[in-house]
Order: sequence, then C-alpha cells, then structure tokens
Amino acid sequence: MDLERRQALIDVYRDGLLRDTIPFWCKHGIDQKHGGFFTSLNRDGTIIDTDKGVWQQARATWLFAELYNNVEPRDEWLQLAIRGASFLDQHCYDLADGRMWFHVTQDGQPIRKRRYGYSECFAAIAYGELALATGEAHYRERANQAFNRFVDHNLNSVEASSKFAATRPSRGMGFPMMTIATAQELRQSIGLVDADQWIDRSVATIREFHLKPDIECVMETVGVDGQLLDHFDGRTLNPGHAIEGAWFIMWEGHLRGDTSLIETGCQMLDWMWNRGWDEKHGGILYFVDVRGLPVQEYWHDMKFWWPQNETILATLLAHLLTGEHKYAQWHRQAHDWAYSHFPDHKHGEWFGYLHRDGSLSSELKGNLWKGPFHLPRMQYMAWRWLQKDLV
Repeated sequence: MDLERRQALIDVYRDGLLRDTIPFWCKHGIDQKHGGFFTSLNRDGTIIDTDKGVWQQARATWLFAELYNNVEPRDEWLQLAIRGASFLDQHCYDLADGRMWFHVTQDGQPIRKRRYGYSECFAAIAYGELALATGEAHYRERANQAFNRFVDHNLNSVEASSKFAATRPSRGMGFPMMTIATAQELRQSIGLVDADQWIDRSVATIREFHLKPDIECVMETVGVDGQLLDHFDGRTLNPGHAIEGAWFIMWEGHLRGDTSLIETGCQMLDWMWNRGWDEKHGGILYFVDVRGLPVQEYWHDMKFWWPQNETILATLLAHLLTGEHKYAQWHRQAHDWAYSHFPDHKHGEWFGYLHRDGSLSSELKGNLWKGPFHLPRMQYMAWRWLQKDLV
C-alpha cells in the first residue's frame, strides 16, 4: 500500500468517525431524560422505537470512553460514557440472579433476557474503559464482575444451553471468539490478571474444533467433538463472524509477536473470504452453506453492514502485518464496495441492510442490533492501525 493510498484511507476513516458517525449518534441517540442511548432510528435520525437494547447501551458506553481515552479527552464523551454506565447499573441487571437483561424500556423496565451472556461481555469492556478514564475502583470491580459472569454463565450454566435438548449437542464459535476480544480489551484497560490464559484457552478451542483444513473452512457450529453436523444449523457458515474472529487472533499475534497466531488469523480470513465474498455483486454474504447447498435463513444473501466492517478491518490488518499484496487487493475490494453502497450522504452514518445487489432494503440506521459499535470501531481501529504503521 503506497503512502498516498494510506493517507487517503486515514482521512476517510478518521473523518468518517469524527465528522459523521459520532456526530450522528450524539445528535440523535442520546436520551437526555432517562440516560442511556436510543438506537432505533430512522434514516434521518428520528426515533422510531424508544426501547433500548442492553448490548447497545454497553457498546456505546465503551465507544465514548474509548474515544476519551485514546482520541481526545473531551468531557462530552466522558459524561456520555458515565451516563451510559449509570443506566447499565440502575436498569440492566436482574436483581434476582445478577445477570443482565437484553432488552428494556426507555426508562429501564425489563422486557427480555437471553440465555447467553453477551450483554455481560459488552458491559465488561464499557466498565473497563471507564475505569481507565476515571481511575475509579468501582468501575474496575464492575468490569471484573461482568467478565466473570460472562465466562461462568457460558461455561457452567444450564440456562446457556437450555434452548436445545440433549439429542444433538453442539458448540458455537461465539463464546471463545468474544472471550478473546473481551479479554484483550480488559487487559489493556484494567490489566485483567488472567487475560492471556483466557485468550490462549479460546484460541485453542477455535483451532481444535472450528478450523477445518481438509475443507478450508471455519465452522460456526460443530458437534461437541468438532464434528460436522450435517443439518441446516451445522452446515450454515457466517463468513463475517469468522472474519471478525480472524482479526482478533491476528491482533493478538501482533501484540505478542507470535507469528503462529498471525498465520492462524490469516488462514481463517483466506478460507472465509473465498466462501463469503460475493463474486457476482461484491460484498460479504451473510450466510452460506458449507457444501454450497441452499441456506435455510431467507436473509442469507443480504448484505448487512457489520460483516463489511469486519472484513475491512481483517483485510487491512492482514496486509499491514504480512505485507502480502493480495490482502491489500481484498481490502480495496471490501472498502470500495462498502463505501459505495452503505453510507448515507444526505443524513449521515450508514444504512444497515442491503439486498444482495447492493440496493437498499431498509432505511434503518439502528435497532436492537445496530448501534454505535461495528462501524465506529472499524473507523477507529483502521485509522489507528494506519497511523501507527504496523508493518
């Protein structure tokens, strides 16, 4: 990647983050009355549902604290993060069991809890960044508590696996993958003592059970011993998710100076690019079948925003760490396709949902699943990596 291209990308990512994405959410997504964040926004930022997803409350809290710590110590960002954490503290925990809700009303009344514990991992990184920003011990304690609940629930709770009967036991890649990302964040923010052990354990799980060199694939769901489950759920791949996990592992390799981790992440990217990139229309497909069979989910060929964000990051990091030209080419393809289809040049931010050919499916800017996270994280991380010149 030549210096001109590098600088152009820095400008796109930095300015997109600071002049478009963050201003959009600060203008439209702040609940001044009850605290926390609105994310169910129409194209122009108008609120179309006041309910709040707990994932998005925690993710937005993390984002503003991250920006305060690593971009500029703006008091506005710190206060937004503090208000977000206060909403989490006051409204997003079920006092009966200490677990977090998934979905609450505007004023924090509970609506829904899910069997898995991902609200906790996003809360952990939010509290961790606030601990770093403020030096306050209670945020550090909350971060540790949330992380411990996350791993304990996923490893030891019957509830976490109670959705399925014991007929066909399986394991998914989501938990080890998110353990890597969460432990990485907490190692940096609060010096999580056993971060490396959790990361090592999670990488080993992915390598042992989910990577399939014989068919060059990263399996999303496998049997408990890593076997392919020859049914819809077992055959369904999520290329964007696997590619996100790939850059988590690459990044760990960079931080440790461990080339084997970089190689593992690049291998995951290679396999899932080949399976997920849409050669006809461009962009990363949402679901594909491991054998090329029809996929059960009817939105399988749509283009969601976040797989494109994660692919931009993974291809960029792979190029910066290896210098391989193919990754620069893939990054250009992923970047150029996404930036020619997703940004809303009239109202700001990105649309979330396109048809396969790149035409608009929905004008939604956010909902319980889409908020200020994947896009601004991509813009922030890509800007930081390019600016630091990792090669």
